Amino acid sequence: MASHEASTPRATTIVAVQRGPEIAVAGDGQVTLGDVVMKHHASKVRRLFHDQVVVGFAGSVSDAFTLFDKFERQLEQHQGNLVRSAVELGKEWRTDRYLRHLDAMLVVAGEGQLLLLSGDGDVIEPDDGLGAIGSGGPYALAAARALTQHTAMSPREVAVEALRIAASMCVYTNTEITVETLPGPEEAVDARG
Repeated sequence: MASHEASTPRATTIVAVQRGPEIAVAGDGQVTLGDVVMKHHASKVRRLFHDQVVVGFAGSVSDAFTLFDKFERQLEQHQGNLVRSAVELGKEWRTDRYLRHLDAMLVVAGEGQLLLLSGDGDVIEPDDGLGAIGSGGPYALAAARALTQHTAMSPREVAVEALRIAASMCVYTNTEITVETLPGPEEAVDARG
C-alpha cells in the first residue's frame, strides 16, 4: 500500500513579479509523484478571461483545473473584476463541501493587480508586488526580492531568474519555465492603437 505522500503531486514553483503596472507570472515544468519525476514540461501558468488574467497554480493538477474553471466563471460574472472574482472564489472554495477539499493554491494577476489565493479563503495582495507558491516558492520569493531591490531587471527577467535560482535548490523545481506577462494599461493602449 502506497503512502499518501507517494501519491500526492508535490512539484511546482510559481513566482509572480510586479513592477509598476507590468506583471510576469512564471512556473517551472516539473511534475513529481513521490520520488519520481513524471513530467518535465508541464504548463502551470495559463491565461483566462479573454487573455486579460494570468493564473498560476501549485498543488493537484485536477484540483487546479477545477479552480481555474470556477475562477473564470467568477470573472465572467463580475465583468473581469479581479478582486471581486477572487473574493467570491475564496468564499466558495472555503464553504463548498466539495471545493474545500481541493489541494491547490493560485497566483492570479490582472488589472495591474497581483493576488495569492488559498482554500482557507485567503485573498492576499502582496505588499511588495512579489508572490510565490509551491515547494520552491520560498526560494523563488527570496531571489525575486533580492533581484527587484538590487537590479533594474524587467518583471519577466526577474521571474525567470528567480525560478532558475529556486531550481538550483529545490528538487521539486526544474528550469523548464513558462512565463506569461501582462503589460501595464499604457502599454495595452499602445499595442491596440
